Amino acid sequence: MSIIRKLVSQTAVYGLSSIFGRFLNYLLVPLVTYHYSAAEYGVVSEFYAYAGFFSVFLLFGFETGYFRFRDKENTGKDTAYSTALIFVVLVNIGFFLAILAINSRLSPALNYADHPEYVLYFTVILILDAIAAIPFARLRAENKALRFAGVKICEILITVLLSLFFIIYWPKLYSQYPDFWLSKLYRPEIGIGYVFIANLIASICKFALLSPQLLNIRWGFDRALFARMWRYSLPMVFIGFTGIIDEMLGRVLLKHLLPYDLKTNMQMLGIYSACYKLSILMSLFIQAFRYAAEPFFFSYADKSDARVIYAKVLKFFVIFCMFIFLLVTLYIDFFKYFLGKDFRSGLNVVPILLLANLFLGIYVNLSIWYKLTDKTLLGAVVSFLGAVLTIVLNIIWIPHYGYVGSSCATLLCYASMAVMSYLLGRKYYPVNYDVVRVLTYIGLGVDLYLGQQLLLQKVNWAPWISASMMMAVYLLIVALFETRTRISTKTQTV
Repeated sequence: MSIIRKLVSQTAVYGLSSIFGRFLNYLLVPLVTYHYSAAEYGVVSEFYAYAGFFSVFLLFGFETGYFRFRDKENTGKDTAYSTALIFVVLVNIGFFLAILAINSRLSPALNYADHPEYVLYFTVILILDAIAAIPFARLRAENKALRFAGVKICEILITVLLSLFFIIYWPKLYSQYPDFWLSKLYRPEIGIGYVFIANLIASICKFALLSPQLLNIRWGFDRALFARMWRYSLPMVFIGFTGIIDEMLGRVLLKHLLPYDLKTNMQMLGIYSACYKLSILMSLFIQAFRYAAEPFFFSYADKSDARVIYAKVLKFFVIFCMFIFLLVTLYIDFFKYFLGKDFRSGLNVVPILLLANLFLGIYVNLSIWYKLTDKTLLGAVVSFLGAVLTIVLNIIWIPHYGYVGSSCATLLCYASMAVMSYLLGRKYYPVNYDVVRVLTYIGLGVDLYLGQQLLLQKVNWAPWISASMMMAVYLLIVALFETRTRISTKTQTV
């Protein structure tokens, strides 16, 4: 339990930094949308829509490859780290030179002939983020969660403060005191480009903060190790790419497959995207868990009780995820006020999306089998099949069921990936997961949610009363089950 408590504490640190960072990023939305037109904001949205895809190809899965090989026999931690870092740096230098060479044609093709610097700003931001992923991986591997979180939060704070300066303070200074030396440096024609500049400066500051991880190592490039890391990591590119398809494709296809006019389709897309935000608590927890769990799984792999610990981690992961599921769904009358009235018609998809994220998290737990056995190609096959299922179900269901069909496609995709990963794991890296207990907790959570819906139809209670009752029942049953298990385990040990 002490090992699991350590994992929980690190997940909490990563989670708090993610929540704080996401909150600060949300503050930028009204800041930008109140000061720029919808068309200008569309520029930022378009460029950052590319970020997920490029981040996969600029890192080539070497973040996970570093975790896999840093503790291997006859392989020094610094050698694995510097080999991964040098490769990622070289890839990104090549990417920058390629963009520099074709930008005169690329910018007009993207309809930014008047602002080719936008492409360059965004390119440098992507490169700095990709290279920084390796030092961040080192911090995670060395259990330096507080430093990891501190650097992330500093980057976001710098972005927010610079955005306030560039978007509000500097233009006001320029208009009121045009002869002031700082006013003379302001260029109105840059426009929305100042958002990119704020992000770029923040990324540079992040690099400065990561300088100990970038400089304090023994540099070296092990060709044999690189070949092994390459074979292991390359399928991770495909896994990452298909993961983006699973997450984003439904929202892309809604605009084109809904059987309405374009304006109505966009309204449906807006409602679905807004309701997707209500699953953010589950998403943040899974993201924080990933940060903490991946290095933990690799570092603990050689211990005699590793598989026992992995099974316990999954069980407690599901317990907490179902707590989040019930927190949001039972108290939906509170959470709905995060959305405007025009968006609340889509609240029926929130439980589906929360369950989808739950199964994504289960898949993250179960996928350790292909990472520890170097079967990443098989992991890529699982991701590919999930992506195919996502595409097919969205095409079939969206015209008939709208965004409900898209949310169900996401749920079925992640659930099927979890099942496939579990079955393959039993063959290549068997872990005695308590499947019955895990499914019991999931079923319990869903039943309590449905029970509250039936209760509200028959009894005229305030929703928060029935919600609190159901939440208390869940916590009581979990406590009883886990207490009995602990007592039984102690008895068997004695």
